[in-house]
Amino acid sequence: MREIFAGLPWWVKWVAVPVIALVVFGGLIASVVGFVIGLLFKVLVFVALVGGLVYVVRKFTAGSSSSRGDW
Repeated sequence: MREIFAGLPWWVKWVAVPVIALVVFGGLIASVVGFVIGLLFKVLVFVALVGGLVYVVRKFTAGSSSSRGDW
């Protein structure tokens, strides 16, 4: 592989080959990046919802504290 690229101009190695790779694998790269970003967004929404639930439960249980102990 190195011998093939040795005789080519620099712009073929550093411009044309990456552009061809992006054209060929662009859809795959975009779908993987979209999946990762969507997954991170869902994880952040999950953490925010769980944090809000814990906050609301602690706020209401602190106001109505009784001597029942653990359930």
